[in-house]
This record gives sequence, structure tokens and C-alpha cells, in this order.
Amino acid sequence: MAQAGALALAPAAVAQPRKPLDPLLAMPGRHLAALIAARKASAEEVMRAVLAQIGAHNPAHNAIVALQDGDQLLAQARAMDARLGAGETPGPLFGLPWAVKDLAEVIGIRSTGGSLVNKDRIPTCEGIMVQRLRRAGAIFIGKTNAPEFGFGSHTINRVYGPTRNSFDPSKSAGGSSGGAGVGLALRMLPLADGSDFGGSLRNPAAWNNVFGFRTGTGVIPPEGNEQWIGRMGVPGPMARHVADLGLVLSVMAGKHPQSLQSINVDARAFAGPLDADLKGVRIGWLGDWGGRVPHEPEVLRICEAALPAFRSIGCTVDVAQVDHEIEPVWQALLVLRSWMSGTGLQRLADDPATRDLIGSQAHWEIANSRTITGAQVLNASAVRSAWTRAVDRLFERHDFLIAPAVQLLPFPVAQNWPTEVAGKRMRTYHEWMLGTFLVTMTGLPALAAPAGFSADGLPAGIQIIGRRGAELACLKLAHAYEQAASAVVRQRPPGLAA
Repeated sequence: MAQAGALALAPAAVAQPRKPLDPLLAMPGRHLAALIAARKASAEEVMRAVLAQIGAHNPAHNAIVALQDGDQLLAQARAMDARLGAGETPGPLFGLPWAVKDLAEVIGIRSTGGSLVNKDRIPTCEGIMVQRLRRAGAIFIGKTNAPEFGFGSHTINRVYGPTRNSFDPSKSAGGSSGGAGVGLALRMLPLADGSDFGGSLRNPAAWNNVFGFRTGTGVIPPEGNEQWIGRMGVPGPMARHVADLGLVLSVMAGKHPQSLQSINVDARAFAGPLDADLKGVRIGWLGDWGGRVPHEPEVLRICEAALPAFRSIGCTVDVAQVDHEIEPVWQALLVLRSWMSGTGLQRLADDPATRDLIGSQAHWEIANSRTITGAQVLNASAVRSAWTRAVDRLFERHDFLIAPAVQLLPFPVAQNWPTEVAGKRMRTYHEWMLGTFLVTMTGLPALAAPAGFSADGLPAGIQIIGRRGAELACLKLAHAYEQAASAVVRQRPPGLAA
């Protein structure tokens, strides 16, 4: 793997003069939806406030892309208000402005996947998740930026450029749901969607002081032409509050006849209430996985400082360690990742018309995929199974596991990816995400939550890992933690006017 070089980036655009935050945008997304449904605020008012916030902050951060015409969006919002006036029963997201991550297609909106190959694509169909958001009443205003094909946890591509961190625009926003994380943190979006293969919901949530939830496979219907071979990437919700996270999950989740591996869940339960008695709940702290996964010391300090909030709500917290070597799991991940992600892109590298339109990370995955044999996939899957059983054994002694959601603080936006973490050289463009990949390999639900800030004011986060099928329990624990750690969770990004 070639070492990461610095990208030639233009400086961040200067934001418009800051104005006081509109009170509509200061409230949780679920409250905003309730106001619209009760006709105490109009969808047009909310749309106008969101468009003004995007105008003020997006030039400096580049989170929202393919933004649709403002006059047309306001007309759509007025039409929603008229439907309410005519007696329509609103869906749970009725009238809320929504920007879909640019890895999912939305009818009529430029959907690029962050790749020059698709820079002019305007879809005429959309998938299950987007259909569910639309039926729930969301108004699609554009997309949120993502790296090409979702590769890596740094949101930059050759179509739109980089998304810049909400706390410091000279730093990475994380990824691949970086646009969603920044859009939420800067109140340009009330709620958001993302997706996660190796940390793409969790890393940007941690680096932008918001929440992101990677659920177990099948809770949100898996999509695609191929439905049977095991997969690791899942879509999921992002939000500034856990109850908002649950609301979005209640829309996304549940069995769908076109998704063969989707499962029956009580999706309505995710919308709350989430209050619970958590006295005696046993939490295992994974930390740096027994010294085997490099973490910046300040990240570990920030995350460990979040643990007393769990004790304050009655939980016990003890050290946990997985009885399994890490390196074989990483090597198995490399095989499975390239096989799943690179094989289907080989045609782009083989076609002279598209070869130079795809980036270095895509080429790396494609090159790896060409040499992978069926025996290697089978062996890697066996390692994954053994690792999963080893992690599952921890739940004999613990009800939840907690680990950092990132291994380092946000790095410079001009850097392709970190080449070193805590003195250890990174061998690939994504090894610095090992701590989130290890959870991905288990298929367990993992909910990213804010943990605190560095001395320089940069955020880090934790991931709350539950048993298989424990999505609702994860939400309830995170909700209680949010209340206990409210000073950290609800802190505004620097410079965002109150």
C-alpha cells in the first residue's frame, strides 16, 4: 500500500457571518416533527431555517452536496403544509428536510457515490431505506458527502471535495458518513442517515459529537442484487439525541419482502419510550483491546473519563478482554473486505474509459480482489466465526461492552489517511479503523456516542456494543448515558451562535 500523501486542497471557504441559531433548529428532530404534525410550526418555516443554516455553514464545511433549488424545496414544504391542512395523517418524519448519504440513490437527485464514474447520474429508482424515509414524510433536499464508494473513514472525493470537521474545518470529518455527521453537528440537518462497513457511522459520529447506530445485520433490510452471501455493511441512523436515533431507526427497521435477510423486529419500540432502570447492568470496558489495538493516549483518556457516567446510573464497569488473537482477524477482514468491495468494481479498472476515474483506494481493493480464492474466503469466514464466538463469550460476564469509537483525534483534512497511530505504522489506508472493524466482524449492534473533548477542543467518542438482537437495549443504555453525560453530549460546536 502506498503511503498517504497530502492532497492539494483549496482552503475552506469562508462561512457567511454567523447569526443566532434559529430556535427551530436548536430542538431535537423528533420535537420538530411533532411541531409540524401539530401545525404549531410549518414545514415551510422549518425548510427556510434549514436552508439559511446551510447557507451560513456549508461553504466552510461542505457537508451537504447536490443541494436542490431552494424555491422548489420551499414549494414542496408548502405542499406538505397544505396536505396537513386537508386532514392528512402525518408520518413520523413529515415535513423534515433530509439529505441522504451519497451512497444511496434518490429519484431525481444527483447520486454519485463520490465517484467521477457516476458524476452525472440522476436515478429513476431508489432503494428500501430511501422509500421508507419518503413514506415517513421526509423532504429530500440533497445528499450528504461521502468518500468514493464509501472507502475509508475520511470524507473526500473528486466530485465534491472534502467535508471538513464541524469543530475545526482544517481537520477530517471522518467517514464515510462524514457529511451526515457535520450536517447534524452544525444544525444543517435535524436528522440523518448513514451506513457502516468498518466504522462509517461510528467514526464521524465520534468526531462530530453526535450519535450513530450500526445495527445488527437484517434489522434494517439489506439491499442489492445479491442477497445470500454474507455481508458486513449496514445502513443506519445518525442524530444529535438518542431518542431521535430511535425515531429514525423505527422508520428504517423491519422486515421487507424484497430483502431476503431482513428480520422481523418491533420497529415501533425503537421510537420509545427509552427510560429504563439500569442498576446492576454489567459493562465490560475493552479500551485498547488489551494493548493490541493502537490508540492515541488522549483518546483513551477521553473515553475512560466517560465511564463514570455509566456508574452514576447504577452500572458496574470492569475491564474486559477477548481471548483471541487480533492479527488473524485483521488478515481475515482484509480478504473479506476486498472480496466484498473490490470484486464488483473490477470492470471499472478494466475499462480504459473509467480506469482513471476511480481513486487509489478503489484500485487497491480491486487489485486485492483479483487474487482472492474461494478457499481464502472460506478460511477468512472461519476466522470471523471463531472471533465472533470469542467476543460472544464476554457476554457471559457482561451485559454490554464499551470501546473507543475512534483510535485517534481528527487528522488534517489534506491528509489521505493516517500512516501512524500511537507510534505504530499503518499498513493500509484503513488499518487505523481496526477498533471498529473488530466489532463489524462480529455482526453485533454498536452505538457510537460522544465521550468528550481533547485539550484542543476536538471530540472523541465511545461505541456501546450489545448482544445480538439487543438494539433496543443499546438505545436505552445510550439514552441514560446521554442524560448522565449531558454536558459533554449537548455541547455546541465552537462558533455556532446560540
